[in-house]
Amino acid sequence: MDIRHATHPSDAKRYDTAELRAHYLIEKLFEADRVRMTYTHEDRMVIGGAQPVKETLVLEAADTLKTEYFLERREVGFVNIGGEAEIAVDGERYTLERLDTLYVGKGVRDVRLASKDAADPAKLYFCSALAHAQIPTRKVSIKEANTLHLGSLETSNERDLNQIIHADGVQSCQLMLGITQLNTGSVWNTMPSHLHDRRMEAYLYFDLTDDARVFHMMGQPEETRHLVVANEQAVISPSWSIHSGTGTRNYSFIWAMAGENYTFKDMDVVPMDRLK
Repeated sequence: MDIRHATHPSDAKRYDTAELRAHYLIEKLFEADRVRMTYTHEDRMVIGGAQPVKETLVLEAADTLKTEYFLERREVGFVNIGGEAEIAVDGERYTLERLDTLYVGKGVRDVRLASKDAADPAKLYFCSALAHAQIPTRKVSIKEANTLHLGSLETSNERDLNQIIHADGVQSCQLMLGITQLNTGSVWNTMPSHLHDRRMEAYLYFDLTDDARVFHMMGQPEETRHLVVANEQAVISPSWSIHSGTGTRNYSFIWAMAGENYTFKDMDVVPMDRLK
């Protein structure tokens, strides 16, 4: 379990490139037959990746959590971005095609992750937040999401925003999660940018070719910085930071939020003339 401490914006604006990447970028999430996890003190989210190939992997509570099992006081959302996956939740099996989501709630003791075909292994990205109540497990395909068609080709941000775990969709305690897919020819996400001081956010960028990159914008509006992000890398975005990006081509990303407020539209839009 990698540990990332919360940071103050006054400190972050003095970070060089290496320090920004060390604090906010998760460079490697998927490794054959291993579960990798990062614990961020930003709203206590756990961000992880699992790539079962020949082995069945178990979601275990690292010593960091100080609990008997991973979901003793947590909830988790899995999104499969690889080959067909099978997740066993206290013995009940769920099959996940590519871009299917599985929400698993507090109190589940045993979660096991496997691939249907070792030649085309699953890649299970997951985000976990603290939970106060038990909510039933639920599987959703991207076709069942609440899809918002946003932007335009003229502004290079034509995209589909798929809301999956949210107040009007799959229920949770505080976790919100969805998938945004940019159309061919569009490269900008979340611009004009915004802040939501009551919750943090994590981005996983994917569907990028090996030579493509996303320039993820972060920082306070008057003190912006950027991270250069490759395929299947994730960014931790503190509540005080904007979170926008532009790519060398179109891409997709999974966004997940945790924090005090459970209202998706609770955000403070940043006017373009405020950005520096």
